[in-house]
Amino acid sequence: MGKREALVAIAVVAVFLAASAGKVDAAKAAAKGKYRALFNFGDSLADVGNLLIANGVSDNLTTARLPYGQTYFGKPTGRCSDGRLVIDHLAQEFGLSLLPPSKANHSDFKHGANFAITGATALDTPYFEARGLGAVVWNSGALMTQIQWFRDLKPSFCNSTKECKEFYANSLFVVGEFGGNDYNAPLFAGKGLTEAYKFMPDVIQGISDGIEELIAEGAVDLIVPGVMPTGCFPVYLNMLDMPAHEYGSRSGCIRQYNTFSWVHNAHLKRALEKLRPKYPNVRIIYGDYYTPVVQFILQPEKFGFYMQLPRACCGSPGSVAKAVYNFNLTAKCGEPGATACAHPSTHWSWDGIHLTEAAYGHIARGWLYGPFADQPIVQSP
Repeated sequence: MGKREALVAIAVVAVFLAASAGKVDAAKAAAKGKYRALFNFGDSLADVGNLLIANGVSDNLTTARLPYGQTYFGKPTGRCSDGRLVIDHLAQEFGLSLLPPSKANHSDFKHGANFAITGATALDTPYFEARGLGAVVWNSGALMTQIQWFRDLKPSFCNSTKECKEFYANSLFVVGEFGGNDYNAPLFAGKGLTEAYKFMPDVIQGISDGIEELIAEGAVDLIVPGVMPTGCFPVYLNMLDMPAHEYGSRSGCIRQYNTFSWVHNAHLKRALEKLRPKYPNVRIIYGDYYTPVVQFILQPEKFGFYMQLPRACCGSPGSVAKAVYNFNLTAKCGEPGATACAHPSTHWSWDGIHLTEAAYGHIARGWLYGPFADQPIVQSP
């Protein structure tokens, strides 16, 4: 390549990069003020304090102690992370204050509320009780229960049918993820993937029913996240002993468990596709948790993470054979014997079950501007 051609190539690249940066800046500007409010439903990936308020501080609630919350808040808030969650990042990108937990008395709900609670399931508790699994699920607030909490809190948002319709039409509803705890019930009870697969149609239907309930209430913009790749999480990697060929050669994740998560997400996407023609004036977005976590492991340098097998930032090594995962059921994050890594922003896994603030930030921005959603929440002007 001659000097002139090289200069032309450099100029083309510079123009492309400038245009790309301009689009990102325009999208970020469009995010500010896009919504008047956010409403969030979910489990421990999105709980900002409801379980803590409902149960109070107890010896068993590790999220009520440091190092949980250390990075952003400087104290525990009930979030299952070192700092902010996806919903927190979304609120700030929209120029809104952080959502209060719905159970917080005397809170200002003019910009929405967070109904998520740790342990939440897509299906109600009687479903698990009928299958002998009532003891392994937390009866804290299934999806339909959270939707009822939303209805009960409606007077805090709006006062008339017209006012509520307008308010909800200018709000984003984040529905999930749901499903992880539904599947954990049979898996943690030792029943295996074969039994967990039997739950899948009911879980997907439960999520779909919840979406329709919220649309009936007035939701017109919803994002519905799928589940994360189960086989990549230290809690499962520590718990399961699989044949060597079951582990990904590059990721170290358990293949069949990741396949299970992928199948759930595929079914969820199909369910959303069926709902869209039924509600042509409603935008239903699929939010991807699966792809970013896989990328955090395979391409960590893109996100500022260490190149390593799945490893909890906060935990303790446990057995020698499983020490690499830094997860130990007898000394979990927040318990005696567990410590946090010096720089959580270099890890994607916080406690072996949940993510770090840094990881959640990457996912939130991927939902907002792409590529971690089937359509970005914020479209470039």
